[in-house]
Amino acid sequence: MQSIYAMHQSGSDNLEKEEKFLFYSIDNIQDLYLIMLSSLIEICKTEAVYLHKSSLKHLATPEERKPNEKFIKNKIFQILADNNSLSIALENRKINNWSLNDDYILLLLNEVKASELYANYMRNSVNTFEEDRQFVADLFAEVIVPNEKLYDYLEDDKLTWVDDIPVVNTQITKQLKAIKDGEDYNFRVPKLFKDIEDRDFGRDLFRKTVLNEKDLAKEYLDKTPNWDSERIAEIDTIILKMAICEFLKFPSIPVKVTLNEYLEIAKEYSTPKSSIFINGILDNLVKELNTNKRIVKAGRGLM
Repeated sequence: MQSIYAMHQSGSDNLEKEEKFLFYSIDNIQDLYLIMLSSLIEICKTEAVYLHKSSLKHLATPEERKPNEKFIKNKIFQILADNNSLSIALENRKINNWSLNDDYILLLLNEVKASELYANYMRNSVNTFEEDRQFVADLFAEVIVPNEKLYDYLEDDKLTWVDDIPVVNTQITKQLKAIKDGEDYNFRVPKLFKDIEDRDFGRDLFRKTVLNEKDLAKEYLDKTPNWDSERIAEIDTIILKMAICEFLKFPSIPVKVTLNEYLEIAKEYSTPKSSIFINGILDNLVKELNTNKRIVKAGRGLM
């Protein structure tokens, strides 16, 4: 949707160029995922270095000489730091953001240590796997994710990440909560696409919508008698065209799935009344297309 909108705004008709940028943006989601996840490893490393240096001070206090190491011995931090899948991904994609911007790690560490979550966790020095796992999941969701300076840094790095951040953070939180004790291979860096068909869908939806925009627009224009076509928000027209494209040109996608997906997109990206407007048009259009037997779905339960 955003790629098609960008094409409209720039007046570009270079489909190959815009498609290339679309997949470049999707590919960068993997980098965002690795950056966010590795922040946990770096925060732990930074605290470990701090505790070690403090213990070596000439006038170190008893607490500094023998600190509570519960935080740096957290088992989830250790699993992430030792994880082969994560290490390879970080190396292959050359993720070195935190070595170049360690001030953000210090900032996050200070936020962590100032939090009530950290204070409650550090009331004793005993590590249990369940507590360690819950602590890291909560730490990520409640302290790391909401940090505005981190968000600004990510936005400045790549503007396309603004909409990817919630998706990535949700995936990381889900994975952190699912880590199990004693299983060596229970954490994997996820693939961007489930399979080749998943990747092809993104390409095909983009191409088929762009290449058939005029014909797709004809499908809904007579369904908006009270609306001048020029008054319909541009995002709404793109959403309508993409939904209609799925109805007519993607036989494996259930109609209900298409309806639900695009109503959610409208709620997120368009005007407050857009979802109601789009829902009304698509509902009427589906009835007409079904009556005329123009919607052909393959498989069970696809209507």
